Order: sequence, then structure tokens, then C-alpha cells
Amino acid sequence: MTALTFAVRRQDPELVGPAAPTPRETKRLSDIDGDDVLRVHVPSAFFYRGGRRGGDDPVAVIRSALGEALVPYYPLAGRLREVDGRKLVVDCTGEGVLFVEADADVQLADLEAATGGVREPLPCMEQLLLDVQGSSGGILNCPLMIIQVTRLLCGGFVLALRMNHNMCDATGAGQFISAMAELARGLPSPTVAPAWSRELLDARNPPRPTLDNRTYDAVPPAPPSGDSDMVTRAFTFTRADIATIKQGLPPRLRDKQATTFEVVAAVIWRARTVALDPPAGDDDMMRLVVVANVRSVHELGIPAGYYGHACVFITAMATAGALRAGTLGDAVELVREAKAWLSAEYVRSTADLLVLRGWPNVSPTNLLVVSDCRHAGFHTVDLGWGLPVYGGPVHTHHPVPALLSTVKNGDGEDALAVPLTLPRPAMDRFASEIEMLVRSASG
Repeated sequence: MTALTFAVRRQDPELVGPAAPTPRETKRLSDIDGDDVLRVHVPSAFFYRGGRRGGDDPVAVIRSALGEALVPYYPLAGRLREVDGRKLVVDCTGEGVLFVEADADVQLADLEAATGGVREPLPCMEQLLLDVQGSSGGILNCPLMIIQVTRLLCGGFVLALRMNHNMCDATGAGQFISAMAELARGLPSPTVAPAWSRELLDARNPPRPTLDNRTYDAVPPAPPSGDSDMVTRAFTFTRADIATIKQGLPPRLRDKQATTFEVVAAVIWRARTVALDPPAGDDDMMRLVVVANVRSVHELGIPAGYYGHACVFITAMATAGALRAGTLGDAVELVREAKAWLSAEYVRSTADLLVLRGWPNVSPTNLLVVSDCRHAGFHTVDLGWGLPVYGGPVHTHHPVPALLSTVKNGDGEDALAVPLTLPRPAMDRFASEIEMLVRSASG
């Protein structure tokens, strides 16, 4: 990545509310929505070339489409508060979301050159997404979303936004953004009608968990590493890379058709463990948290169009020594065994546990969270200017995540990208581990 500086001229932030009257009511979020680790605002960004819509101004088009989208998605224009302890509800006040109009003295080609093609870690996000005071710290009594649309010198533009994670998971956020894009293209209404139905992911009354969720276990804090030089880097896996790695797995896993997610999660977990060289040595317990989408668990009855947080955490655990000494196939088996826990009862037990423990946080000690954002639709959001050069999540180091997203490789083909943040020496070791894996698998 090369250094890039440019000036951005922003208009004052404004509130954009629903374009038509909406119900004034209070809606309860689900108990899964209320998970403490979700009480953050998560960013995403979309980079577009110009020239597809003549003289249409992307700022005006998106501002108008946003107001229209907030009619069916009116809870997003409200404000969160807590009741009954820490239970989250949204007051549907129609106050609106923050919107910022901006112009930048830079061309899309300059942004592409700075990153070798627009990809994670994305450049200059502090300029492309304004951190309005009170919009990114706490989650209560503040706008649930901020959007900045930045025109570029070349006629292209950047849509960047930050959304409250309690209100939407990646699928839900992608659904809302896609609805806004459809309205921007002139459709009379979104293709997918939003569904609330948050009570489906509430705890039972009284809560009675029958399955344990190890994600929320108390874990002693890790000793300070003393290394404050953190670096972020994205690792890209082409389809050929993944096919080659899968081919190198034991026959038992090839026969079981290990998924791309399972293989990449195992690759990242194992290589990261080797790179970090945990201070307690082989006895350190390493934790991989898989973010599992529960929409496919038919017994839960989650309707199409559900845009809440329909995910639970499932944890795989192994000592650092076992991960280092074992094969990649062993790590893939651990990921598969963890995923096999997903069931309606596991989801209900997780909701019960969250309520009983008052929505506890997740310890960051020896933790890696892996979330698959490839199916959220970010990379296909067409606002009327064609597909984005990049559309996807913006990496943040909270809480130690690895977000799988879709990018274009040098040949214009879809590839899988995983950004990570590590101490600099560990990042060098991690990169070497990945390089050796791909090279040995192909050899």
C-alpha cells in the first residue's frame, strides 16, 4: 500500500428520516440482538465508477432512496434504549439517520493505486466516513446509522456507512442496503419486504438452557504482550488456492466435502496461533468463535426478510500445542465439530444464557472470531452505476475478527479476502505460514 493524502470537503451532517409517515411505537429487540459484543457500530463501504447515469448526482439519488427505504425499515430511523435491566428496545421516533454530503480531491484510480485495487485494508476511511460526535461510541439515544456519500474527481463516488450491529447482522445490513439500491435504481418498492419477528429469538420464560455455549465462559485475561506496533493486512485466496488446499486434505475430509469457510477458518486459526506464539506455550487454550447464521434452522421459523441479528456464536477450542503439532485437517475437523452444534435448541439455550447472565461480554483472550460476509450481497449492490469496484465490510479490530468477503483478483475473478490485525512480528510470521501452506499444497 502506498501513502495517499487528499482533501475532503464535507457539508454539515443532516438527519434523513422516512419519506412518508411511519408508525410511532416501541419495538423490543430479541435477546440474541442484545448480545454485549454486538453493542457497536460496524462500518462498510462501496466504491463506484462514474458515467452510468449521465448527470445524475449520486448524493441526491442516495439521499432520496435512503428516505424511501426508511419507510418500510422505519425502526432504523429510531433510537435504542434499555428496559428491564439491559433489554434493548427501539423507540420508532422517525428522527432519522445521519447523512453527510462530501467531495474529495482524488480519483478512484488513485485509491486503486494505493491498495493495488480497492480492497482491505481500505485507505483513508477516516476521511470517507465522518465520525460524528456521539455516532460511534455508545449505542443508546443516538442515530442508528451514519452515511457519507463522497463524490470523486473522476465522476465516481464512495458510499460509506456505519450501522448499529444490534439492529442488523451482515445479512440484515445487506438487505437494507440492497433495498436502498433498488429504490435508487427506480424500483417502486424493495424486492424483499422486511420482517421484524424478533420474538422468535427471545429467551424462554423462564430461561432454561440445556446446551452450554462456551463462548461466554470466563477466561483469565492474557498477560500484556508489550507489543503496540499493530499492523493490518488482507490475505486473498483465489478459487484455485482454495481448491488446491482442499485437495491436500485427508480423504475423509474431501469425502465429507469440507466447505470453503471451514477450510479458510482452519487455515487462519492455525496460522495465527503459530504466528502469535502464545506466552504460555503449548498449554495456552486457543479459541475460535464461528459466527453461525441461524436463518437456515427451519425449526426456528425465521421468515424471509428478517433483518435482525440472526446469528449465534459457536466456539472451537484447542491448545496451542495441539494446533501447532496437528495437521490442517485436524483443525478443519475441529471447525466442523463446532458447527455441528448448531440447532434450534442451541440457539434457544444461547438466548436463555444471555438473559440469565445479563448479556455478558466475550473475553478477548486467545480469541479469533471468524464471520462469513460473502453471502450478505455487499459486492453486488448496484445503485444505478453498476456493480461496485469494492463493496463490503470495513475491517476493525473488534473483537479480534476475521471477516471473509468477496473481492476481485487481478484477473477480474471473484476471490476471498480475509483482513487481520496482528503485532508486526506476528504478521510477518503469519504471512510466511500462509505462503508455505499454499506453496506446499500446490507442490
